[in-house]
Amino acid sequence: MMHEGARVGGRGEGSAGMPSIIVPAYNAERTIGRCLDALMRQDYAGDYEVIVVDDGSTDATPDIVAGYEGVRLVRQPNAGPAVARNRGASEARGDIILFTDSDCVPEEDWVSEMLRPFGEADVVGVKGRYKTGQKEITARFVQIEYEDKYAYMLRGDYIDFIDTYSAGFRRDVFIGLDGYDPDFPVACAEDVELSYRLSRLGYKMVFNPDAVVYHLHPDRLGDYLRKKYKFAYWRVVAVRKNPDKLIRDSHTPQVMKLQLLFPPALLAGTVFAAAGGKGGLAVPALLLLLFLCTTVPFVSRAIRKDFAVGLLSPVLLFLRASAQFLGVAGGLVRLLGSGGRT
Repeated sequence: MMHEGARVGGRGEGSAGMPSIIVPAYNAERTIGRCLDALMRQDYAGDYEVIVVDDGSTDATPDIVAGYEGVRLVRQPNAGPAVARNRGASEARGDIILFTDSDCVPEEDWVSEMLRPFGEADVVGVKGRYKTGQKEITARFVQIEYEDKYAYMLRGDYIDFIDTYSAGFRRDVFIGLDGYDPDFPVACAEDVELSYRLSRLGYKMVFNPDAVVYHLHPDRLGDYLRKKYKFAYWRVVAVRKNPDKLIRDSHTPQVMKLQLLFPPALLAGTVFAAAGGKGGLAVPALLLLLFLCTTVPFVSRAIRKDFAVGLLSPVLLFLRASAQFLGVAGGLVRLLGSGGRT
């Protein structure tokens, strides 16, 4: 079926200026339809193509995609999202390639907004923004967490991190760097590594907060903490490949790194006190107070946006730091076990 608003360019000469939208999909039958409906309704005035790379789905994903006239379906054995995105880029006909995820719903001006910064000849990458309409506490916390990072990114003219959910690159640069690193077999940190690599080579990337996609964030606390663990685990690999980003990047507020130290320190202090150590509970109490002090800026911003989430934020931030610490520890064990190879 052809959806109103879609203008899919033809193969051959004259299509070089056409943007290519690439959507990797794996068992995405519950979400891919909403994603493609949104991509078919874009207000972009020119032609664009949509490529879905089915990464070995075992559900109805390829059948659903095949029902969209003008959407190109590329199928491959399951190899992970990094390989799927690279496959889509190799199939793309446009000079600019845009990525979004199969569980995202771009706003109608998403393509136009993603392309707008490329009017500057030296910009090679563009990052967009998440929104959500979810009502669950955990999902609302995740959204505020993202918005906090967006505010941090807006402090500079250029960034060094582009998430795959709303990403744009000049195709020649992306292909020239071999795209996403297939060492990342899951949807986690391959975007961090590529962004760090681009930044190290001096390429300019920008954040456009007006390029919006809607997303379903984790709405249960356990799912959120598992995701934070996974992200931290694979980020160790990304930093190992780009060690200059260990100290600072444009996406991670420095206080987040400081907060990682408190859960193990608090645990050690509590064990020390329970064993009859000098000072008793004074040490863990002081550590807890110091941690709470680090949360004050985030909590104050969160309360202004969502009072209930703001009140719960200190607990959620501590649990986040705990999951991330465990993820970093797991990532380091993985690297040590492989002799430092990634």
